[in-house]
Amino acid sequence: MAAVGLLLAGCNPGGEGVRSEGSASSTPAPKGAVSNAPSPTSTAGYKKIDAVQLMKDDPKVGADVKKSLYKPCAADEYPVEVTYAPLTGSKSPDVIVNVMTCADSVGIGSYVYRKRSGAKDGYDNVYANEQPSVYAGVNKGELEVSKQTYATGDKVCCPSGEDVLTYRWRGGRFTQYDSYHTDYSKTTVDGPKPTDGTGSED
Repeated sequence: MAAVGLLLAGCNPGGEGVRSEGSASSTPAPKGAVSNAPSPTSTAGYKKIDAVQLMKDDPKVGADVKKSLYKPCAADEYPVEVTYAPLTGSKSPDVIVNVMTCADSVGIGSYVYRKRSGAKDGYDNVYANEQPSVYAGVNKGELEVSKQTYATGDKVCCPSGEDVLTYRWRGGRFTQYDSYHTDYSKTTVDGPKPTDGTGSED
């Protein structure tokens, strides 16, 4: 079960000082393209937030997601994972929030909150995705959103593939600039049992 306020430093291969969950792969930008991604911001001075209360008060969060936050899954643990990362060029780290089901940890909502500038304190919801099996993370300073895809007959544990979308912060909003799809192999190996060298099976 993912814990509230998850901050894992030094694990991301992109070097932002945060861990990027989900797909470890990234599709390179087209040859000759110029990146407009904001400069990385240090997460050393991040301020831990109450993500559960933030979403309960957020009118952009859907009723079904808020319903999953009425009570914790166990003890005081809510089905929420929080990552602090530089995505929008703000002076303060942005906040990525993933909400999952208690039973099987399937993503039901992913959000990005940006620290509000000026005298009015608080956070603005600058990205929201409430499609089932969604998960948001950071990869090389950019927002990466993955969604598992299911074919007819697939179990929750065993999706058929995955869609990954990459976003950049431009003009005060996230803009999708890349995507790719992966089909998972479902091949099983069924062969004869190994023998002891005598030609007979044990």
